Amino acid sequence: MFAQLEKLGKYLGQAANLMVGVPDYEVYLQHMRATHPEETPMTYVAFFRERQEARYGGGAGKCC
Repeated sequence: MFAQLEKLGKYLGQAANLMVGVPDYEVYLQHMRATHPEETPMTYVAFFRERQEARYGGGAGKCC
């Protein structure tokens, strides 16, 4: 029962993160292992920054 609750909590947390635009690092790592095993994956910090940059764009003074 606790294993099922833990799994449910993981899925709910993942869904909540995706709803607010926070990508899933574990999914990224699985993708890298499966499709790009010769490449070194980004660290969590680098991954998070790259995803934020992709979502919101860069540059100072940019409004909407």
